[in-house]
Amino acid sequence: MRALLTAGALSLAFTLFLTPLFIRLFTRIGWGQFIRDDGPQSHHVKRGTPTMGGIIFILGTLFGYFVATLLVSNERPTASGMLVLLMMVGLGAVGFVDDFLKTRKKQSLGLGGWAKVAGQVLVAALFALLALQFPNDQGVTPANTKISFIRDLPLDFMVFGTFFGIILYVVWICLIAASTSNGVNVTDGLDGLAGGASILAIGSFVFIGFWQFNQACAAIGLNPSDEYRCYNVRDPLDIAIVSAAIVGGLIGFLWWNTNPAKIYMGDTGSLGLGGALAALAVVSHTELLVIIIGGLFVIETGSVILQRAYFKATHGKRIFLMSPIHHHFELKGWAEVTIVVRFWIIGGLFVAAGVGAFYFEWLQS
Repeated sequence: MRALLTAGALSLAFTLFLTPLFIRLFTRIGWGQFIRDDGPQSHHVKRGTPTMGGIIFILGTLFGYFVATLLVSNERPTASGMLVLLMMVGLGAVGFVDDFLKTRKKQSLGLGGWAKVAGQVLVAALFALLALQFPNDQGVTPANTKISFIRDLPLDFMVFGTFFGIILYVVWICLIAASTSNGVNVTDGLDGLAGGASILAIGSFVFIGFWQFNQACAAIGLNPSDEYRCYNVRDPLDIAIVSAAIVGGLIGFLWWNTNPAKIYMGDTGSLGLGGALAALAVVSHTELLVIIIGGLFVIETGSVILQRAYFKATHGKRIFLMSPIHHHFELKGWAEVTIVVRFWIIGGLFVAAGVGAFYFEWLQS
């Protein structure tokens, strides 16, 4: 518990107090936000605001996590915790390249669509293959080839044979990572919207990881095969610790990212957060549950898909005034702060439903 609280507190302090220094640095080197001409006119005043702020809370997360695990708890970082950081840093690096090209070209397009997807797939595939390694003393690895909801389901890719099973498993992890990272990326359109929603979604894994730790098969003296009474997860406490470090960093960053934002997270931050969310779902064996926990991201992404599909099917007609859906409400006249707070509420309700489903399943078992 001490390491969990320390990780969050140190990460929060890092981003809260050091973000102004990064703002001055990014302004000096010209890392300013580019604003689309076809977007809401109210956004044009944001042109030139420092971006790539995801670097700050990624560094804060690393600082909080490693200090808490190495110095406070005197434990070595676990495979699950390191894998979450790998996905976060890896997809954050893909986002950084995209942001850097935008600031260099002074336009809204950085990496091409396929190039960005290729980067996401490369990082996610590496994560997937590594997650099947590093068994603990009980032979449990951070992930396995079964599809999970609140626990592992009977659906196992290995029924297709070892070779095709591994390929399908890697494709599955890549799909999860691309969906969550693009979902957070699409949501990152208003000051503080993606940051606040990510605090809620990733914060749920502090509870999930800590609960799995208290109800781990080894902790309560049950046979690991008794899946209805315990959680057979490799490093549940470390999942909670790394989640707390991410949340702490985001809270400190949000102080400077709320309207009017002094800095934006950019694709560096949004892709990194989406990657962390995907990784946490995989190593905690809650892959399908993340659809509920990240319900706001699903709505935001769904609005873009619906808009494009309807536009093509009707030869130019639109469902929304603009997508993602938060821009629709902007053009309807809603204040930006109103949209952000109301979307946070919606995101919080989805998180409550996801965590509630997780706990209700344990009660039923």
